[in-house]
Amino acid sequence: MSVPYSILDLSPIPEGMTASDALAHSRDLAQHAEAWGYTRYWLAEHHNMTGNASAATAVVIGHVAAGTKTIRVGAGGIMLPNHAPLVIAEQFGTLEALFPGRIDLGLGRAPGTDQMTARALRRDLMGSDDGFAEDVQELQYYFEDLHPNQAVKAIPGLGLHVPLWILGSSLYGAQLAAHLGLPYAFASHFAPDYLLDALATYRQLFKPSAQSQKPHAMVGVNVIAADTDEQAQYLFTSLQQNFVRMRRNTRGQLPAPIDDIEEFWLPHEKASVTQSLAYSVVGSLETVKAGLKDILARTQADELILAGQIHNHQKRLRSFELAAEALKSL
Repeated sequence: MSVPYSILDLSPIPEGMTASDALAHSRDLAQHAEAWGYTRYWLAEHHNMTGNASAATAVVIGHVAAGTKTIRVGAGGIMLPNHAPLVIAEQFGTLEALFPGRIDLGLGRAPGTDQMTARALRRDLMGSDDGFAEDVQELQYYFEDLHPNQAVKAIPGLGLHVPLWILGSSLYGAQLAAHLGLPYAFASHFAPDYLLDALATYRQLFKPSAQSQKPHAMVGVNVIAADTDEQAQYLFTSLQQNFVRMRRNTRGQLPAPIDDIEEFWLPHEKASVTQSLAYSVVGSLETVKAGLKDILARTQADELILAGQIHNHQKRLRSFELAAEALKSL
């Protein structure tokens, strides 16, 4: 049953630390992940968030790729409505030229921020994300071999065939990925409601393409692992607090864990956050192994991508090490 397993990193900035600390931690985690057998190390684009250091995603990917040797490094994802496709083609063409055969480009259609920040990013707010499919196809075009009479070229980028992924949390992304014959990653680690329907849609509608001959679905899971269930539940309270703060519009750096989460959240907040974090596996090695086995059985995922925001870096390393051990034994 064992499948490839990867890491999604938001480069979290723990309370009391800096963006420099977070970026150093990301590179260190990637180096360990490479030794533990992880397939990919993806970083996500978010803006105006004091708790995340991966806003300049392509730059951080270069930082991580330069510190590793074999693991694939990429975006999970680039929020394409924020950018001209040519700019992204040049950025990721450059990364592919620097680190051949190791770069992935996952694409999302959300802005990855609030509307005020989206305006500061110079998006065309008179429109919408309805042009996402066309932007993805334009980006594909720049990575293909030279077309006859092609006037605009991505240099580097032309002919490099950087693999694209579609990211999503609804049926739209599943349909687009299937139509274009691209691998698909579902954001079930924070928006699980449509996961099973999206996977079924993607598999049913998939059309083979030059990049992918068969569907490849990757499922996002939060994994918080420790030596005991109690320790893992304690570490999990950092992520739970983060999600409550998002609902209270009091975002900040990743908080330290607390002894009793019940004293922190209100009943309606608990219900909402618990639903959002339904695809979370928290516990000891055996608990994590059982949880991941269950998720694989329910989703038939071709790959898992694990998120794990933990305040203490050493405990975060230990969590991903235990998760790799659990997956290897399935």
